[in-house]
Amino acid sequence: MIVRSQQQAALDSLFKGKAFIIYGPRQAGKTTFSEQLLQIVAKKTLRLNGDDADTREAFLRPNVTLLERIIGDHEIVFIDEAQRIQDIGVVIKIIVDRLKHVQVIATGSSSFELAGNINEPLTGRRYEMQLLPISYEELVNYTDYLTEQRLLEQRLIYGSYPEIVTDPVNAEKHLKLIANSYLYKDLLVLEQVKKPVLLEKIVKAIALQVGSEVSVSEIGRLVQADNKTVEKYIDLLEKAFVLFTIPAFSGNVRTEIKKGRKIYFYDNGIINAVTNNFNPLQNRKDVGALWENYVISERKKYLNTKELDAKMYFWRTTQQQEVDYIEEVKGELRAFEFKWNSEASVRFPSTFLTNYPHVATGLVTPATRDQFLTS
Repeated sequence: MIVRSQQQAALDSLFKGKAFIIYGPRQAGKTTFSEQLLQIVAKKTLRLNGDDADTREAFLRPNVTLLERIIGDHEIVFIDEAQRIQDIGVVIKIIVDRLKHVQVIATGSSSFELAGNINEPLTGRRYEMQLLPISYEELVNYTDYLTEQRLLEQRLIYGSYPEIVTDPVNAEKHLKLIANSYLYKDLLVLEQVKKPVLLEKIVKAIALQVGSEVSVSEIGRLVQADNKTVEKYIDLLEKAFVLFTIPAFSGNVRTEIKKGRKIYFYDNGIINAVTNNFNPLQNRKDVGALWENYVISERKKYLNTKELDAKMYFWRTTQQQEVDYIEEVKGELRAFEFKWNSEASVRFPSTFLTNYPHVATGLVTPATRDQFLTS
């Protein structure tokens, strides 16, 4: 069993008079994580699933009397796929406010649907946690350090969704199922996503540009869609935990690009699934891009797991001087370059070093990733 790093933080959030909401991508392990919590807490639990029509029907007109009848003497109400239940925020609010002995645990795979339903009703009444695919640190604890060193190519190609980690023999099959059946499921039930084929084209176009600054107009030309549509779909893909965006860092250099952005995937396996490229690294030309996405996504997982308030950027000038990654924590900056070749050396642009002389710099290669991803 893979023990998630956030388990203790989750346990510490229970029975504090607030609902506990778990967000994250589909198939990232939210249900399994919740079941592990319930097993540890060992209290009488009512399990509900928003995918079940009778559950959705039961909560259509919630009131205290109805909820008391449904919950009975259960001490925990676990609602999986909560975003599927209409006005779920109102339901949880009534439980938190009126049935104070009951702990609500709810999971949701799409932040825009669930957040839209709970933000206002649950102001001050919830703790939140984002659960992403398995992190490097969790994998080291599940296997061991040397095994993870040996499995690096596997992680770069197939990623680290729980099902991929526990059943690597069928990794390609699992990833294609995730990409084809689960990845867009939340998006496609929304009215504003009227063209699923266009959505898939946009995802593929972004996957082929990982590591490069993204041009919405260029993607629009590739998929034959206007910029506004492309922007809308990118925003929805972010809210569904498929992608995340890193903006350009801008301080005091006149030639800095100020409005650029890069887009990364939460999991490398999805990149290869949507491009249908599971070739070994030795036969690929995009190893540098895969390495960059892997390191950036793993760093994002680490910051999320440790609940560190850090801002993520890249840096570039109009003369194409570039720094792969900048991290800002409490006003202090650290800058990093990513190189797949462990023997590589790196020189940071003189313009950057001159204008930001107090920035700590580092090089992240396969030989040095452990320190970068665990500290």
